[in-house]
Amino acid sequence: MDNEKLSFEEAYKQLTELVQKMESGDMPLADSVAAYEQGIKLKAYCEQLLKEAELKIETLKVTNAGE
Repeated sequence: MDNEKLSFEEAYKQLTELVQKMESGDMPLADSVAAYEQGIKLKAYCEQLLKEAELKIETLKVTNAGE
């Protein structure tokens, strides 16, 4: 997976699909572990994108407050 090219929406969709598959209980253990590892990466990536968006919003607020 190349997270750097995923939008937030795409990464979140993949994460949601992984969670649904894992919750179904039909995955073999090895697949569940791999899905969990992938999910951790997707979660971190989504959090990174959200933090970047929040920083941009805060920057815009500060910039616009001075006008």
